[in-house]
Order: sequence, then C-alpha cells, then structure tokens
Amino acid sequence: MSKKVHVFNAGPCLLPQVAIDHAIEALKDFSGTGISVLSISHRTKEWDAVMDECRALWKELLHIPDTHEVVFLGGGASLQFLYVAMNYLEKKAAYLDTGVWAHKALKEAQGIGEAYAIACSKDKNYSYIPKGYDIPADLDYLHITTNNTIYGTEIHEDIDCPCPLIADMSSDIMSRPVDVSKYDLIYGGAQKNVGPAGVIFAIIKKESLGRVSRYIPTMLDYRTHIDKLSMFNTPPVFAIYVMNETLKWLKSIGGVEAIQKINQQKAKLLYDEIDRNSLFIGTAAKEDRSLMNVCFVMAPGHEELQDEFFAFAKEHGMVGIKGHRSVGGFRASLYNACTVEDVQALVDCMKEFETLKK
Repeated sequence: MSKKVHVFNAGPCLLPQVAIDHAIEALKDFSGTGISVLSISHRTKEWDAVMDECRALWKELLHIPDTHEVVFLGGGASLQFLYVAMNYLEKKAAYLDTGVWAHKALKEAQGIGEAYAIACSKDKNYSYIPKGYDIPADLDYLHITTNNTIYGTEIHEDIDCPCPLIADMSSDIMSRPVDVSKYDLIYGGAQKNVGPAGVIFAIIKKESLGRVSRYIPTMLDYRTHIDKLSMFNTPPVFAIYVMNETLKWLKSIGGVEAIQKINQQKAKLLYDEIDRNSLFIGTAAKEDRSLMNVCFVMAPGHEELQDEFFAFAKEHGMVGIKGHRSVGGFRASLYNACTVEDVQALVDCMKEFETLKK
C-alpha cells in the first residue's frame, strides 16, 4: 500500500479527486463521442457545451454581473501583464507593489507607458500589505495583486477605488466571495484554485474596453476573445475541461461561500500551530497573513534544524512545503482542494518534531 501524501504545492495545485477521475474518463471517451478529449475538435457541439457550462459556473459561483464577461486564454498570467497595459494604459497607471509578481506586472506596464508603484512593501521583504496610500482618481487604473504566493500576504477584502481597479487573483480566486462589480478586470492563472496549468481566466467589464488610442494586436485585444467566445484560436481544451470539472466540484460542496469557511478553518489551524510551536515563526504580518500560502521559518536559535525538519516532514508524507527559492524556509499552500485533514497532518508533524527536539 502506498504511503498517504499531503500535497501543499504552490502551483500547479492539488485538484479535487473527482475532477481528476472525470478527466481520466474523458481522456478515454469525451462525452460519449468515442474520442479522447485530447483529440476532440473545439468546433463541435460537445465542446461548445463544456465552454458554455464553464462560463456559466464562473458567473454563478462569483455572482458575476451582466456588465462583465469571462474569457479563457493561454499564455499564463505573466502574459496578462502585457494584456493589461495594452488594453487599459493610456496616460498613467499605478501598481501596488506587494511582491515578485506585482513588480513584474509593473515592469511590463512601464514598457508600454507611464506606470509607477503607488506603494511598496519591499522595505520589509514584502512581509506586509501597504496601507494608507492615496489613490488619484485620474489614473487609467490601479493594479493590485490580491495574494502574494512567495511571501504569504493577502488583501482580504475588495478595496474601494476612485479609479478603475484591476486585480491579479491568480492564487486566491474562488477562495472567498468577490464583489466583481468593483473591478474593471480580474485575471489569473488557473493552476492555484481552479484547474491545471495551461489556461487563464479573465473577468472583464465590457464597457471598460476600447478606451486607449494605440493599436492593439488582435491576439492581445480582449474584445477579440469576448466576441469569439474564447475561441478566436484553438483554446487549451484539456485545461478548460479540468477547470470545468473543478468548478462543478466547488459548486457541489456549497460554492465559494462554503469554501471560504473551510479555508479560514485550515489557515487558523496552521497559523495557531506556528504561533504556539517553539521551533517555528511566521514571516508575514499577522493582519495580512494569506489564507492560501502560509509562510514560516525556523525560530531564532533553531535555524540549524531546517533541513532536518524537511526530511522529517517528507518521511511523514508532506509534499511541497519548501519555501520559494528567493525567501527560503517553508510554505504550505492551502488551496481549495487541500483538506482540513491534510493541514491537521502537517500540524501533527510539527508537534511531533518539537517533542523530539525538546
């Protein structure tokens, strides 16, 4: 019998088993066609049904208003950094610089036009979310990254913004309710909470487009993909199929409102142990701690135990708890499909290690 493993990878994420099982079936026979989903034409009624259902699930689960449309694209969230600037930057934009990905988004915009960091938390190694900054009303947009996977910080509520608001929600989408009406654009990679790597989502306020004077290449124009229902070119079929199955699972357990309570329970369980355990210490400001990515290190005086704990945790079935190479330490990603039982297993592992070292 294989050993039970507990997956805390930062991405690609753990997916619900039912979505994986349905994907395996579809690899053999998609929707009774006798054709694998890997070989299905995206110009078939069976595939149209998947696309329609997936869009409908997004709209239902996040209560997306009719003012917004959902599109699915390839290229990863990093390519969306360019999409954002191409479609929205006319005169000047501001970015909240809260980590590596937020900074990369800013750099991409600076290659297109005038963009600057309205506030930055680099002074303390991105361990907190800046507060108290003023947002000019005449900006083309303010860009925020709601969850910072590397540093374990998160913006927990939708902010009030006097200018158009754009958010990269790659790593916390579908983990909590969102007031989509407050945003001109929400985008992200699927591979944290809503599917495998290979597809991105973009939730776009339709009337926000067409306001820049520059030429936008066809593939980089959001209007192209809205008009063609995300099939201007061949979409990432298999990734979208698995995303759809993942969203069906989320709906079946009560939707975003239900998963938020579970995510809060998981995060509290682990953060409470970090704060209690004499061997570990959290790295993010407590008020800004992410529910998705829990980052921690060995407590002062115990740094030499880091490699030993990695080996101990691995032996106990913990997978993916190594911190990002730029910060070190530990990171447990508690995305939607991660269970309370998985987190309890990690907590028990930490307690046992502490007992051994006393």
